[in-house]
Amino acid sequence: MLLAIDQGTTGSTALVLTLEGETLGKKTVEFQQHFPKPGWVEHDAEQIWKSVEEAVSGALDAARVAGTDIGAIGITNQRETTLLWDRQTGKPVHRAIVWQCRRTAPECDRLKAEGVEPLVRAKTGLVIDAYFSGTKIAWILDAVSGARARADRGELAFGTIDAFLVNRLTGGVVHATDVTNASRTLLMDLQKLAWDDEMLRLFRVPASVLPKIVPSAGPIGTTRGVGFLPDGIPITGIAGDQQAALFGQACFGEGDAKCTYGTGAFALMNIGKVPTASKHGLITTVAWQFARGTGGAPITYALEGSAFIAGAAVQWLRDGLGLVKNAADIEALARQVDSTEGVAFVPALAGLGAPYWDQNARGTITGITRGTTAAHLARATLEGIAFEVWDLLEAMTKDAGRDLTALKVDGGASKNDLLVQFQADVAQVSVVRPTEVESTGRGAAMLAGVGAELSDLAAATRMVKLDRTFEPTIDTAARAAHLERWRRAVEQTRSR
Repeated sequence: MLLAIDQGTTGSTALVLTLEGETLGKKTVEFQQHFPKPGWVEHDAEQIWKSVEEAVSGALDAARVAGTDIGAIGITNQRETTLLWDRQTGKPVHRAIVWQCRRTAPECDRLKAEGVEPLVRAKTGLVIDAYFSGTKIAWILDAVSGARARADRGELAFGTIDAFLVNRLTGGVVHATDVTNASRTLLMDLQKLAWDDEMLRLFRVPASVLPKIVPSAGPIGTTRGVGFLPDGIPITGIAGDQQAALFGQACFGEGDAKCTYGTGAFALMNIGKVPTASKHGLITTVAWQFARGTGGAPITYALEGSAFIAGAAVQWLRDGLGLVKNAADIEALARQVDSTEGVAFVPALAGLGAPYWDQNARGTITGITRGTTAAHLARATLEGIAFEVWDLLEAMTKDAGRDLTALKVDGGASKNDLLVQFQADVAQVSVVRPTEVESTGRGAAMLAGVGAELSDLAAATRMVKLDRTFEPTIDTAARAAHLERWRRAVEQTRSR
């Protein structure tokens, strides 16, 4: 069996799968979100670890298999979330700073004002934004008393959550991150696939805290001293959640694209072996890397566009406004009206990501009248998510110089037929949904299978089963009117 650990922003999911792709057991455990100040988001790493333990134990129980039945482990994770811990004790020195957190936005503004962003983009493929890990690491080192001195003495370790889990699962033996997660730090040279001394100096990060960079598929370490798993299980797959979803959707050919609708929305396109620079506000990232002997191209890159808020906007309607009791109720509420009647919602609740990169933008609702109801706002929220993704896809096709032949979708919100149909309409492309929308965990398992040489790309492709294809249904004039309403709303959002 393959065990996938999918450590996400709001919870941890474990999946037990066969090599043929059948899910035998699954368990999700949520954990607390911490918001110490407006715009700040933190996680307690010990709570994350406990959620992983409970999820893995629950998935094994649900599958009715023992830990000794697991042939390989794959890990996928919320990517840019940043943690530093004591190398001796394994204890974090501060709560993890989550990818959504905007506390380092002033530092990013300062660096951009110095004119260094072209250099950063050329080396790392990224823009300077509080989204990425580099400025988060420096913030913890500066904020925690004595942390910089301890880091210089080699006492502290940095990692995104994948590295933290690998370290814990191996009993502290392995300190490593895979190349996809390393490519999200602002510290890795995208072509050399190695930490870059110039970026380390720019972002004030000591090399002493950094993990080893390893391929996404291949031997990484083995379990040791973990109460909920036996010793000796190989960890052979790691990828950041969006790269894992790209792999989990079998986007193995150049031009293949997917969008994951989770807390945020993330569109990625496979661009092959060359890290093409974006000219339209996207970033270039590593899609995956295979270790020697595991088959396939050794390195694959992707264009990526990120919308920071997607499913989180629905959560806001539920928790902040009380419009629905459960997130799944949003579709039924939205279907009570045939249109938004001119209402537009730009869900920039944590700034605007690609292609705008406006970290000071805030959510905006336009077109409200006396006749606006909760149903109109619900529908505008779903449409706003689809519009955000359309912005990403438009930039992507311009950068790649090719039209999409199809868009593969996954993530919890992709179960919403109204959202997915509207996505097909505004993007004017076939949208393909798999039977299981947990593509991140599935992708981690597929990478683990390849990394352990238990399967290959052909076998991985067969693990993906399709549910439904949504075709565009609206005419050119209606689509143009929708997009014009969206563009006007975005302009008002950005002018604040």
